[in-house]
Amino acid sequence: MKSALQHAGGTLKVVFLDRDGVINRDSPDYIKSWREFEFISGSLSAMARLTRAGFTLMLISNQSAVGRELISRPGLARLHYRLGIAAAQAGGRIRDIFFCPHLPDSHCHCRKPATGMLQQASAKYGLDLSKSVFVGDSVTDIRCAQAAGCDKSILVLTGNGSIASRDLTRQAPGPDHVAADLAAAAEWILDPSPSSAA
Repeated sequence: MKSALQHAGGTLKVVFLDRDGVINRDSPDYIKSWREFEFISGSLSAMARLTRAGFTLMLISNQSAVGRELISRPGLARLHYRLGIAAAQAGGRIRDIFFCPHLPDSHCHCRKPATGMLQQASAKYGLDLSKSVFVGDSVTDIRCAQAAGCDKSILVLTGNGSIASRDLTRQAPGPDHVAADLAAAAEWILDPSPSSAA
């Protein structure tokens, strides 16, 4: 039986994923190379499960390390290539990666919580964002999902998620669901019943 979050009609069933703190461990020094990239336990298998269930995965990530000149665009592309290979080897597929290279004070339209990256994805693939799911670990992820009109926003407690959960409790509205990690988020996406709640 299809998940209630899946939909028909030829439109892609999209799960947007933040990267740092959701798929891999975040760092205050930024992730500048593949050597520094460490998968969070269960994230690869979670992406594989979602892919097998027919969901299209896309990354939506603020990467100000580029604007800070800590990593070049080609360097980031190489890192993301390795990420895509690792996901594929585990049985998943990342369809596309959208990133904002700008600094926090740049006032760009793409840095979350702005919705520019989601709008880029929507324009490129003809997506109906109101039928998409967004998984992130920060307030900016949740606010981006809500502002773009995503159907569901899920906060994971890895990365900055514990701090974000506390902040979102004081700054309603909160996410549609809170999950321990990406593996638990995938479980809920596939079976959004009360018994699967974190």
